[in-house]
Formats: sequence, structure tokens, C-alpha cells
Amino acid sequence: MSAILAASDLAAVKGNIGSVAYGLAAIGPGIGVGVIFGQGVQAIARQPELTNTIRQNMLLGFALTEALALIGFVVPFVHR
Repeated sequence: MSAILAASDLAAVKGNIGSVAYGLAAIGPGIGVGVIFGQGVQAIARQPELTNTIRQNMLLGFALTEALALIGFVVPFVHR
């Protein structure tokens, strides 16, 4: 058995590493989105008169958190 990987084997390994890297990169934003919306619902329940302001802040936080997930998705493919 040869210790040298064929080009197709090397591409498969890179693909698997990219998949694992994205999976790990999605953990943080997934937790962040859960925290944002959980705390937002609690805030709206405590002060319903500020619903619009809280909702705006929730959506801004969601957009910024999802941007991190998209960066985590793109980086493994760019870094080849």
C-alpha cells in the first residue's frame, strides 16, 4: 500500500475537512440565534410596549450572527 495519496483521494479528504469545518463553524451561530430569539421573546413578554424596538434589535442580531455562519461556510472552500 502506497503512502502517497492519489489526487482524487486528496480531493476527497479536503472535501471532508471542509464539511467538518463548516459543521464546527455552524455551532456558534446556531447557539447565538437561539439565545437572541429566546432573550427577545422574554424581553417582549416583560415589556410588550417595546415590541417593535426589541424586534428590530433581534433581527439585527440575527443578521450579524448569520453573517458569521456564511463566512464559516465560504472559508473552507476559498482556502484550497
